Amino acid sequence: MALSLNKPKLDNLAGDIWKSAERLRGKFKAYEYQNVILPIIAIRRLECVLLKWREQKKAEIRAKQPKRTEKELDKLVKELEKNPQQAPFSNKTNWTLRKVYEEDHTLLEENFRAYINGFSKNVDDIIEHFNYRATIGQMVKYNRLAPILNQYKELDLGPDQLSNLEMGYIYEELLRRFSEQSGEEAGEHFTPREVIRLMVELLDISIPEKHISIYDPACGTGGMLSVAKEHLLDRAATPKEKANVEKYVTVHGQEMSPTNYAICQADLLIKNDRQAKVHLGNSLIPHEAHSKEPGDQLPETKFRFDFMLSNPPFGVTWGGKDGYETEARKLEKSRYRAGMPRVNDGALLFLQTMLAKMQPPEKGGSHIAIIFNGSPLSNGDCGSGESEIRRWILENDWLDAIVMLPDQLFYNTPIFTYVWLLRNDKPASHQGRVMLIDARQRFEKEPKSFGQKRNRMTDADRTWIEERYRDGWHKGYADEEVKIFRREDFAYHKVSVVFWQFDEHDQPAIITEPYEKAFTTANLKKEQEFYASDLTFRMRVKVGKTEKTETLTINPKDNAAKKFKALMEDDPEVLSVDWTHRHYVKDDEYVPQGEDIAAFLKREIAKPIIRWENSPQLGYEILPNKYFYRYRPPTPARDLLEEFWRLEKEAEKMLEGLAK
Repeated sequence: MALSLNKPKLDNLAGDIWKSAERLRGKFKAYEYQNVILPIIAIRRLECVLLKWREQKKAEIRAKQPKRTEKELDKLVKELEKNPQQAPFSNKTNWTLRKVYEEDHTLLEENFRAYINGFSKNVDDIIEHFNYRATIGQMVKYNRLAPILNQYKELDLGPDQLSNLEMGYIYEELLRRFSEQSGEEAGEHFTPREVIRLMVELLDISIPEKHISIYDPACGTGGMLSVAKEHLLDRAATPKEKANVEKYVTVHGQEMSPTNYAICQADLLIKNDRQAKVHLGNSLIPHEAHSKEPGDQLPETKFRFDFMLSNPPFGVTWGGKDGYETEARKLEKSRYRAGMPRVNDGALLFLQTMLAKMQPPEKGGSHIAIIFNGSPLSNGDCGSGESEIRRWILENDWLDAIVMLPDQLFYNTPIFTYVWLLRNDKPASHQGRVMLIDARQRFEKEPKSFGQKRNRMTDADRTWIEERYRDGWHKGYADEEVKIFRREDFAYHKVSVVFWQFDEHDQPAIITEPYEKAFTTANLKKEQEFYASDLTFRMRVKVGKTEKTETLTINPKDNAAKKFKALMEDDPEVLSVDWTHRHYVKDDEYVPQGEDIAAFLKREIAKPIIRWENSPQLGYEILPNKYFYRYRPPTPARDLLEEFWRLEKEAEKMLEGLAK
């Protein structure tokens, strides 16, 4: 399967389609454009497939039965079309978009609805999820049905003209534009095909001799699942191997957006892939029959998968009024038992969903590839949901490798991204170890930017990564872009430490300052416990009309409450309080696992340590940028000055030219 796209051709087509969306301006709101345009594209593409099938079937029959009339042929083909064993989908009417448009326009809506209602149930399901019947009413109301039908009735959108890869690009480019127009995030839709191909190749899926399953919990328009299967078909060297891929490989997905789901289903129908099952619903919550929102219809209690890959939306909110926290927490003691991340980033919920669906090692285990931004690597302090999830993954030895990708690879974000590779069947050479590959420089510039995608990975770049992932485990392998860590290297102790700050003479400091807290027994007890040394409080108080200064000294063994009560016996009005105490500082230090904590604190703080306390569990974080940091000395001042004066002279010459 070719990964390259004829982007000028596709941009021209996307531009023409976009013009039809712009004709809706003033009648439809920006966020409604896609409700009109995406369904008619899907319907026209399905129609192109159906028209071609009819012509081919008619030619087959004519060759065998040349005496049949055109009318007889049409009737026979129509009967065959209605048979699901003959055609993947059908339309019981004789309408097409062209015929509907060319008939009496006073009957345009009636005829178009008849055509739409004539499709077989599998296409009707797609139309329903687009909610297109309601949109037709709006199009008629605003006098936009005829212009839309006129534009699309002859547009060649069939698979012969546009491959599934190219059609996927068109859909995603339009989704990106629709999102920009309506001010929405476009972060949920499209993964560049070269990135999907890399993920599939790193999963190392073999040509099967028995059933294998591939799963994506956030499948969008189906790109990852399609590329995964197409990759296997490309690798199949013989007709038997191709037949095995078609026979044994099943793909499974779930998608939350009805529009994306409908596009995905249309794509599967066009390919006539009977081994693909995609469900509408939220894969992060349980599926309950009476729930308003469909949930995970491939639960781990019934389904396990051999290979899983996904690019879940970055920074998806799953809690609060905009989320589904109540439903997700029903899985807190099962699927999400390791922990739950912060409510404004559900990325790690997707990973836990995939991990829950792994085949047990005795049944062959599972391999996972998932794309994340930088947040899941290190967000969350020791003991937080994110850290606990990382701890669970690493202590179970499931994380195999992380590949650092270049920036500006994606259509809707310029950020750096990371491919996590996980498996529960690590070979001996991988066990207890995690590989990091720095592929941030493995790209070439796009000839023309697409959204925020300005870089692309070539076949050579993908091969470079795959070779390092394959060979980097070998003893003696050396490459500065490949590092292998023990899983314990990502662990740390969070240590709460109190130390005595120094003064300007590098001596333990004692300071006097205003006491800003409420002057109460409870607060005095807290200060006594924290400092465990002499404290002196000087108070300006007012008793009646008399102001005076009182002094209260508390040492570690004093009864602070009794002393305070004696001082306040006359119920004076406290005007101000100063206090004198040792200058203690309380801080958190993050100590790498395996280091002596006391020695680390003495070395790093280099001041008298009063006390320290370790956290009850280890924290885990992964910091790829730190591991691959290379110091680059700054440009010498002399060179900067020379460059400045060179540019200054160039500017002077340009100004002189303008003056002439």
